[in-house]
Amino acid sequence: EGSAIAYFLLTFVASWVLWTIAANLDRPAMAQAVFLLGTFMPGILALALTFKNQGESGCKELLGRIVKVHLDWRWYLFAIGYIPALKLLAAGMHKVLTGVWPRFGETPLVLMLAAMLISTWAQAGEEIGWRGYALPRMSTRLGLGPASILLGIIWGIWHYPLFFYPGADVHGQSLAFYVAQVTALSVAMAWLYWRTNGSLFIVMLLHAAANNLKDIAPSAVTKPGDVFFAGGSLMGWIGLSALWLCAGLFLYQMRHVTVIDAGKPAS
Repeated sequence: EGSAIAYFLLTFVASWVLWTIAANLDRPAMAQAVFLLGTFMPGILALALTFKNQGESGCKELLGRIVKVHLDWRWYLFAIGYIPALKLLAAGMHKVLTGVWPRFGETPLVLMLAAMLISTWAQAGEEIGWRGYALPRMSTRLGLGPASILLGIIWGIWHYPLFFYPGADVHGQSLAFYVAQVTALSVAMAWLYWRTNGSLFIVMLLHAAANNLKDIAPSAVTKPGDVFFAGGSLMGWIGLSALWLCAGLFLYQMRHVTVIDAGKPAS
């Protein structure tokens, strides 16, 4: 089946080396290509290890989860609306606590939705690896809930070099705060993956929605040069609390789950 530990080590080394190379290239187009290659390494290495251990049939099964799209409409509603709903809830709590609304994003919603739809397919570069390859292997040993937490921590730390990469979304943010957010999101993604019997497409959509719709009400605090600061805006702390409140509910539902049956028809 292959070792999740070996997979993580290979992914960290490959991605971090490629991002370091990209940061030191003078040609923007080449730097962007190398940067994207580093971003796609979780999926690329997952497919390589699957082919090594299970052959062509294993790769076909793994890739087949991407086209597992015949799902009940409520899962699509959840994938697209989860982050915006929590953001609007946090904004309402901010209003209650301070008497004023937080700053809302200036990007038109239609553009954010278009970016989400376009970028959904690009998320395969990560999700084939994180949810498709690593999570099932971890859950058989740890249980789905604990595996989703550990995977979230690993997933968050994998982004570490990007906190110093100019132009990256996480540049200058608090690493600890980011990892806490990503870990709570990892729990939600594991729950959604389980409830849809291993649909990679739906977690790719949630991943894209989290990336592109989070700035409906921005909450990130940046402090370039010091990614180890623990600060966060009030919106950030409220949002993090909401993420973990939901994560607690998902963890409770997953408390006895150890196997994600990707062979079943999606519900």
